[in-house]
Amino acid sequence: MSSKLPSGKPTSPFRKRGSLQYTASGDLRVGRHLLTSQYSLPGNPVTKHGHIDLRTSMDGKYKEIAEELFSRSLTESEMRSAPYEFPEESPIEQLEERRHRLERQISQDIKFEPDILLRAKQDLMKTDSATDLEYMKEQSQAPKELYPERELVPEREYQRVTITGEEKCGVPFTDLLDAAKCVVKALFIREKYISLSMQSFCRTTARYLQEQLGGQPLDLNTFEEMPESSVSANATVHPPVSETHPYEVLDPANMPPGLSYTCKMVDGVVHVYTHNSSELDLPYPDLQEYIADMNMMMALIINGPVKSFCYRRLQYLSSKFQMHILLNEMKELAAQKKVPHRDFYNIRKVDTHIHASSCMNQKHLLRFIKRAMKKYPGEIVHVEQGRGQTLSEVFESMNLTAFDLSVDTLDMHADRNTFHRFDKFNSKYNPIGESILREIFIKTDNHIEGKYFGHIIKEVMADLEESKYQNVELRLSIYGRSRDEWDKLAQWAVKHKVYSDNVLLNIKKCRYKVAVYYLMPTVANILIFKTHCKQSRAYQSTQRETFVYLLQAPVLQYLYYLAQIGIAMSPLSNNSLFLSYHRNPLPEYLSRGLMVSLSTDDPLQFHFTKEPLMEEYSIAAQVWKLSSCDMCELSRNSVLMSGFSQQVKSYWLGPRYLKEGQEGNDIRRTNVPDIRVAYRFETLCEELNLITQAVRSEELETIEEQGSLCKAAGPARR
Repeated sequence: MSSKLPSGKPTSPFRKRGSLQYTASGDLRVGRHLLTSQYSLPGNPVTKHGHIDLRTSMDGKYKEIAEELFSRSLTESEMRSAPYEFPEESPIEQLEERRHRLERQISQDIKFEPDILLRAKQDLMKTDSATDLEYMKEQSQAPKELYPERELVPEREYQRVTITGEEKCGVPFTDLLDAAKCVVKALFIREKYISLSMQSFCRTTARYLQEQLGGQPLDLNTFEEMPESSVSANATVHPPVSETHPYEVLDPANMPPGLSYTCKMVDGVVHVYTHNSSELDLPYPDLQEYIADMNMMMALIINGPVKSFCYRRLQYLSSKFQMHILLNEMKELAAQKKVPHRDFYNIRKVDTHIHASSCMNQKHLLRFIKRAMKKYPGEIVHVEQGRGQTLSEVFESMNLTAFDLSVDTLDMHADRNTFHRFDKFNSKYNPIGESILREIFIKTDNHIEGKYFGHIIKEVMADLEESKYQNVELRLSIYGRSRDEWDKLAQWAVKHKVYSDNVLLNIKKCRYKVAVYYLMPTVANILIFKTHCKQSRAYQSTQRETFVYLLQAPVLQYLYYLAQIGIAMSPLSNNSLFLSYHRNPLPEYLSRGLMVSLSTDDPLQFHFTKEPLMEEYSIAAQVWKLSSCDMCELSRNSVLMSGFSQQVKSYWLGPRYLKEGQEGNDIRRTNVPDIRVAYRFETLCEELNLITQAVRSEELETIEEQGSLCKAAGPARR
């Protein structure tokens, strides 16, 4: 590169050393030499264009960069980098920091938006020119008649995405009609069995089915208005704790007398009879009716046009959520920042799927075993061939001491060898590979009546109580091997005082292979049956549990969305068993609006800390880039789908949590913005309105056709 000075001598600017500056007229001076506008740097205009003002607020920055690059080229004997690179004073991280600072200032207060934008732009662009600042101020203070003042938008309002025109769903009306009929029929089947099992059906879905299709035989006992909660809106988020232990006030003499009812199995159904052998009239689905409904559901799942319709709707829900995040993410974040004291760490979250026998981590179990070996070495813990064995003798038979034990010795953590190998996974429940240690330490029915297991469960409960905001639904198993199994389980809980306000005990009935029933004790000693669907049996699920193959069935997934069926997912557990973490569909389910929550399954095998649920949340947030609002929504879902009582949930979520939409949300307790709750509610209503209106429109057309035929037939008869 060379330039010709006014004297006519060609020189190279990279061979000269000296200062570089601009004159008042805008010319460039290098040392004693003056470069006029016709010898300007490449990219600058040579001639001026009349009265058109082409100045920008970045001109000053461009000049600084040009000066820096040009001065370096004059002072450096060797060129170390290309002259078009940015200087070290403006790295990418500093630009990103300024951009984030601008976003924070914009989201702080919309009332002072013009001033904030002015200050943020000044800081972002580093405009030092007084002329530029004056120009920006003039632009921001434009006449009000040109820019009418906008009304302050309420906090609950947000940017919405709507679809207009005919055939909004993107399929012909005939396909929409057929698919809508199938979906509505499936929802009626869902409502029927949920009503028979005395469980709750989604109130929004029930309302649409009742209002739009009122002529259908719909039993809406679960849709009746719930009584107002006695919890005040300003009450604490922690339910009151009883001063006495609940097991201490139980007196068998005060128990209600028996009803002398008997049970009898008839064709696979349990019938209940009174003392005079008369059968109670209890509603239950007929076997033939159940088989017909099951066949209809299976045919619906594999129906091609219905699959295409549901797949399109699910894709639309995913895309719509991405647009919602793009338009409203900053508003959601600003709403969370306005809530005092509340954040993700101190909102209520429930582990909705965790087995009691593996609720502790490996280190916890190891310390407990060592402590038991030192404290109870002579206690008889096992009987082998009529001879009792003490705890020390059991370990001596294995040639082990307390000092020899380690986490690696226990070998209870799932590894790469358990992937798609459930046989090896089940063997991991045995400490050191010995089933006798499993019987001694993590069983309720053993020679010591579950003493060690009760103690370690209470230690886990103490950790949960210390964390305050974490709750679990521990699952215990009933195998159906003997009639007194229920009595033994109750005696174990009462004897060892296994109770905590942070823990709900679920009793798992391990008798059937197709479905495993959970009996959830409530305040009235009523047992509610809930099915447990294994990962490989997603099609046969009717309630809630961990599974991932729902992704392969778009019809069933769409039905789960419309009915808002709770789904407890354990990504770390799935990652070690059959599905890699990055392929887990949880973020996709969340974006579409399914009722999903995070759970741990087996912390003993999959987690490392004493807070396994927080471990699940932290890993999910890092891998899937979940926002604070996403994590709080998952936490709120876990409380909604949990088995805790309505009174307790009123403290955790607010006294109006049963209301639909944002009316049921209390951001002071859930930290979920009303914008997110309103979006979920309105989107669900749009989907329900789409399918119900399609069915309703066909009914109206049929009525009109029948009416026109009657009018035409009237004159003919006369």
